Amino acid sequence: MNATDVWLVVPLYNEATVIADVVRRARQAFPKVVCVDDGSSDDSAALAEAAGARVVRHPVNLGQGAALQTGFDYILTDPEMRYAVTFDADGQHQLEDVLVMLERIRRGDVDVVFGSRFLDERTRPSALKRLVLRLAVIYTNLTTKTQLTDAHNGLRVLSREVVERIDITQNRMAHASELVAQIGSMRIHGQPVSLAEEPVHILYSDYSRAKGQSLWNAVNILAELLLR
Repeated sequence: MNATDVWLVVPLYNEATVIADVVRRARQAFPKVVCVDDGSSDDSAALAEAAGARVVRHPVNLGQGAALQTGFDYILTDPEMRYAVTFDADGQHQLEDVLVMLERIRRGDVDVVFGSRFLDERTRPSALKRLVLRLAVIYTNLTTKTQLTDAHNGLRVLSREVVERIDITQNRMAHASELVAQIGSMRIHGQPVSLAEEPVHILYSDYSRAKGQSLWNAVNILAELLLR
């Protein structure tokens, strides 16, 4: 598979414990990785760069939405880029899922592939977190022109044409629903953007839970959606 037309965009904030390993593993399949260091207070940026990633830095913490937008702006400067993969820095996303999602989008009949935790049984969030995420999906589907099973999964594959049209303004967790809303109302060459979902395995390790995969984080998503 040709990987030179693919960029992984990795929002990065205080992930010095794991980021070097995440970048090294990712670059075995995808040599083009950009980490957007969002004002980290540790050595995340230096470790990502030493592992082979391109690093763009925010001088202060602006949030994941801002980091993604900065990453999109950066990769659009590469004329070879055809596909963007949004990929988490904490090791919970699986490269095997990325390969399947890229195979899907390369067929040419869809513009975006969303990963979903709820299309198979590999991912096991707590019952309460599953409930909150389901409520977030219901809200997102009611307020956007989409019908997804998992609106707040950070693993996505986007075509260049979609990336060119995205303008994220929600800097914190609500950016995911904003991104879905923009894609749902987007048109390319006069046609609505075509979407697909693929099942993915999100690995909830003790480390990733401590870094923000808690029920409280999911509740924050709902709160930001309702207050935006």
